[in-house]
Amino acid sequence: MRSPSIGRRTRPARPVLLLVAALAAGGCGASTGRADRWQEPSPIATGAQPADPASPAPPTASPPSPARTDVKRVFPVRAGNVDYHPTHGGYPGTDVFADCGEPVVAVTDGVVLEVSRVDRFDKRGPQGPNNGGLSVSLLGDDGVRYYGSHLSAVAAGIDPGVRVRAGQQLGKVGRTGNANNVCHLHFGLSPKCTGKDDWWIRRGVVWPAPYLNSWRKDGNRSPVAEVTAWQRKHGCPASPGRSTTGG
Repeated sequence: MRSPSIGRRTRPARPVLLLVAALAAGGCGASTGRADRWQEPSPIATGAQPADPASPAPPTASPPSPARTDVKRVFPVRAGNVDYHPTHGGYPGTDVFADCGEPVVAVTDGVVLEVSRVDRFDKRGPQGPNNGGLSVSLLGDDGVRYYGSHLSAVAAGIDPGVRVRAGQQLGKVGRTGNANNVCHLHFGLSPKCTGKDDWWIRRGVVWPAPYLNSWRKDGNRSPVAEVTAWQRKHGCPASPGRSTTGG
C-alpha cells in the first residue's frame, strides 16, 4: 500500500533558501524590507564619520599661544650708512639715524597693529600723541610690539591686521612728527596694551640698543624676557609719565 504522500510533488526548498540568504546579506536593510537593495557600508565599520551639516564641528585642541620662541629678527633699517645712540631722552627708545627714504622693515614675523599715514604733529598742540608723525607698529609672533616712527611714507598694503614677514618693507625713513628736521627712525619696544591709543607705552619701555647691536650683526637676541618682566611689574599704565618728548 502506497503512502498517501507518494505521487505528490513536493515544493522545492530553493526559494526559501534564497530568501534566507537575501536576509542574511541585507543586514540592517532587511529589517526595513529593502533587502534587495545594496547598502552603504557602516561609517563605524570604515572609521568615517557621517556628515551632518546641522551639527557643530567637533571640538579641536586649543590653538597654541601666539608667542613664539623660534622667530627670526632683523635690523629695522635696511641701509649701509646707519648709526644710533644707546640712550634716548626722557624714556627708553632709540633713534636710528639714516638717510631719508631708506627702507624701514619688519623686525620679525607678525601682524600690523597701528598705522599712521598722516602727520598731525603741531608744536602748538599737545605734546605726545602725535609726536611720531607717520608710523607703524607691529605685534611680533614673539609677543613683543615693535614701533617705528618719523617715517616719510608707509608702504602700500601695510594696514592694521595685515600679516608681514621679517625683512618686509613697512615704510621709509623720514622726519615727520617732532623729528626736528633730522632724518631718522624712532624705534621702540613694548608690550601690546589694548583698549586705547597707548602712545606713552608704544613709544618704548625697554632700551632697544642691546638688541639692535645683536640684529645688526645678524644675531637674534630676544627682547621677550625684558618686555615681559616690565609688563609684569608695571602692567599697562593708563597715562604717560612726566616726559612727553620723543616719538
